[in-house]
Amino acid sequence: MKFVVIKKKFFWLCIVTIVSIIMLSINFQGGASASVFFGQAPRLVPIYSVDTNEKKVALTFDTAWGADKTLKILEILKEYNVGATFFMVGFWVEEYPEMVKAINDQGIEIGTHSNTHPDFTTLAESQMKLELTTSIDLIKNITGKEVNLFRAPYGAYNNTMINVASDLNLKTIQWDVDTLDWQGLSGVEICERVMSKVKNGSIILNHNNSDHVLEALPLMLERLLNAGYEVVSVGELIYESDYYIDNLGIQRKN
Repeated sequence: MKFVVIKKKFFWLCIVTIVSIIMLSINFQGGASASVFFGQAPRLVPIYSVDTNEKKVALTFDTAWGADKTLKILEILKEYNVGATFFMVGFWVEEYPEMVKAINDQGIEIGTHSNTHPDFTTLAESQMKLELTTSIDLIKNITGKEVNLFRAPYGAYNNTMINVASDLNLKTIQWDVDTLDWQGLSGVEICERVMSKVKNGSIILNHNNSDHVLEALPLMLERLLNAGYEVVSVGELIYESDYYIDNLGIQRKN
């Protein structure tokens, strides 16, 4: 009888230990360490949004094709005194260096969006690194500033890509509010979509040359500011250290 009791205690001790390890692992890296515990590769996750009590959101523009509306976007950002981040593709930087300079001169943050806009999940590690280093060098040659933010084309990612970006001191940034401006939505529709989804710590995805971005942007900023949100760059929103990213891509302070 005594042997049975000891055996039961040992059994439950093992169960508690296993559960504790899994829970701690999930908290640390969004389930990644739990996967390791069961012999699987960890799933790494980019930053989709930030856990914060501050009414602060980041405005972002993927910048790859065309520049007809870019100077007007800058005017609107300046008028409303807000921050933003432009994620630039290398071939755009090469074609519009004066635009890159204008964006940088206004104090707007610049990140890389790759060099040729490929799907990174189809690339070898060496190709990923070349895409990033080439685009970073193009940006740095104009701005003189380090690049520490990366947004993957099409939002497509895998562990290799995130690790390559991290090795280059890049944080990989997604979004949790998609304007869908590339689908031809009207300015009002884009604004309503944003306001229905935005929350503290949101990262909002726009495109610099979408059809109705110039109509949507003032409406969006009016509504966000009136709702008490501070509109900032990604760098002003995210945590630089002492954080983890949960399995939903929410960056949280330790």
